[in-house]
Amino acid sequence: MDWPKGTQRELQVVTAAITPQQAEQHLDALTEIVSHAAAATLATPFSSVERHIKNDLSPVTAADVASEAVIVEGVSRLLPGITVIAEESVGRAAAAILEPSFVIVDPLDGTKEFLAGRDEFTVNVAIVTNGLPIAGIVAAPAQGLLWRGVVGGKAERLRLRFGAGPAQAYDRSFIRTRPAPDRLVVATSRSHLDEATEDFLARLPVARRFLCGSAVKFCYLAQGEADVYPRLSPTHEWDIAAGCAILAAAGGVVTAPDRGQLAFGRRAEKFLVPGFIAWGDPAKAAAAKSQ
Repeated sequence: MDWPKGTQRELQVVTAAITPQQAEQHLDALTEIVSHAAAATLATPFSSVERHIKNDLSPVTAADVASEAVIVEGVSRLLPGITVIAEESVGRAAAAILEPSFVIVDPLDGTKEFLAGRDEFTVNVAIVTNGLPIAGIVAAPAQGLLWRGVVGGKAERLRLRFGAGPAQAYDRSFIRTRPAPDRLVVATSRSHLDEATEDFLARLPVARRFLCGSAVKFCYLAQGEADVYPRLSPTHEWDIAAGCAILAAAGGVVTAPDRGQLAFGRRAEKFLVPGFIAWGDPAKAAAAKSQ
């Protein structure tokens, strides 16, 4: 069969899997895209930003929309032909190709924290290949920090300098999870703490708990400041994919509530996952699974 000019190349781009090695090659460019999106979230003060309530009763603001536009445009140029699933436009991607790879985006995770003037909200971007997040970037614009990692590679924390140019110029440090101590530091959701999660925590030796919004909790585990982050109620893939990849790159693990593996690209489930448990120490996760 004779393909129209350009079609074969386009088909190859769409159907080729993005490997961790390829994701590593794109990481600086993706970091710059996320940095620009992070700056867009800060362009208008939270107290005066335009906002409304979505059908699911969650808030959305002009900052969400501006960040998403920056990311979708940037990723589409960097990775032509790869589907981008973004929270605020997911309905327009109903028939998009998700295999073997796609990019998933939460342009402003923790909108409630953003509107409350807290610094916990994040911008999340992940590459998913064969149902697993293989690379992730989480930026906390109000903290001036960005975390990133590639599964099987390294995890890093960068100090954002908006408008500073290429990502190579950012101050950075490598991060790793820590071995679980006898008594655990637990990160929990500020807005979504449910009874099942409380029951789970009641069975753990807990030294300290802290409340926090957004995917930044994964990053605290990744840099060894917390040991476990459970959420045993449903959440969306774009909320957690980037954090899962960063935590895995730093030496941690994320499991489903039944201790099995989380799967991503669940279009039939509207990209919902049933919950998760994030662990800094895989040995602790294995021990909990056997109990």
